[in-house]
Amino acid sequence: MAFTGNYMTTSFKLDLLNGVHAIGTTVARGSTTADTFKIALYTSAATLDSTTTAYTSTNETTNTAGTAYTAGGLALTGAADSASGTTAIATFSNASWTSASFTARGALIYNSTQSNKSVAVLDFGSDKTASAGTFTIIFPTYDSSNAIIRIA
Repeated sequence: MAFTGNYMTTSFKLDLLNGVHAIGTTVARGSTTADTFKIALYTSAATLDSTTTAYTSTNETTNTAGTAYTAGGLALTGAADSASGTTAIATFSNASWTSASFTARGALIYNSTQSNKSVAVLDFGSDKTASAGTFTIIFPTYDSSNAIIRIA
């Protein structure tokens, strides 16, 4: 099995120490806008884990019919960041592909503004298939125990 769990990538953690990423309302590097984050889907043949440093098209999901999925995935919307107690948290709106006909085993969240640097690897646990339907990734509750990105 190529996917072995969910990870905030190590390179993302290091990038945070260097002020590389700007998520939601927090601004970094003297910027006035947040970076663009994307989510790409992958087949079970992909090898993504905590050591993944950037987006790659290798073993990315492709459509079996229609045009719902394009290489690089889609831009995430609704980026938000906050502090909850002593934990920094970030989230995005759920991501959906309509009229989808493909199978995906996992996903990569990455920052397309910053040279496609990796953020997090998502392991779906098994292949998930959409056949002329909507494929949706539902992000967890935006709090210090569940947010998709949590730094305690």
